[in-house]
Amino acid sequence: MNRIDERFKKLKEENKKALIPYICCGDPSVEDSEKLVYALEEAGADIIELGIPYSDPLADGPVIQAAGLRAFAGGFRLEDTFKIVKNVRKNSQIPLVIMVYYSSIIGFGKEKFVELCVDADVDGLIVPDLPYEEYDELKPLLDETNVYMIPLVALTSEDRIPMLVKESKGFVYCVSSLGVTGVRKEFDTRIDSFVAKVKEATDTPACIGFGISTKADVERFDKIADGCIVGSAIVRKIFDSKMNLDEIKAFVSSLK
Repeated sequence: MNRIDERFKKLKEENKKALIPYICCGDPSVEDSEKLVYALEEAGADIIELGIPYSDPLADGPVIQAAGLRAFAGGFRLEDTFKIVKNVRKNSQIPLVIMVYYSSIIGFGKEKFVELCVDADVDGLIVPDLPYEEYDELKPLLDETNVYMIPLVALTSEDRIPMLVKESKGFVYCVSSLGVTGVRKEFDTRIDSFVAKVKEATDTPACIGFGISTKADVERFDKIADGCIVGSAIVRKIFDSKMNLDEIKAFVSSLK
């Protein structure tokens, strides 16, 4: 059983919802990324999403784009992601999901990328720029492994939900609103019915991301979903606090 499945099984038994923080690998440094994983786990994270910086991040808002630029300025390379995961695996079994643009995978080599995921013991992949129609470019390689392909389902694809989630594993990433990642003051009014349709179509847990930044947001969405993904707010806290782990942990704990 994949670690993601184990975590959701445990959460269901405890009647709890998943908190899934996102960090940008290499921001502020590769070494700090490893420290952040431990800090987030200590603060109550259930699964951690590791974003691989990309030069043209279509789904990322300004906060995460800036983090990616800082990572590149510090010399980050894609291979460093696997170094982080391997080091973490010496000390922790927290589920780790990589968010990576398909263009990066292609540039690196699909087979080689999947091999490194398996070797490092990654639990899942989120590929925001890979449309469902092109899943066959990558999914067959992953299906031979224990690395899950996490589907990203947007509000604009309501009529395609059954097709998009029919073979889903791990969790379904429900995009809360149109546009890029980042803190939002309000969310699309269709989100409740949208998540309900996802949950009708699959038994795979449904988690909501994009724009979630406060405890109130988490409480709001935990009522309708199986977990929340928090990205930009955490990346901003890492930057604003100058990598103060106590401040970062306090913020993440406050979301639980």
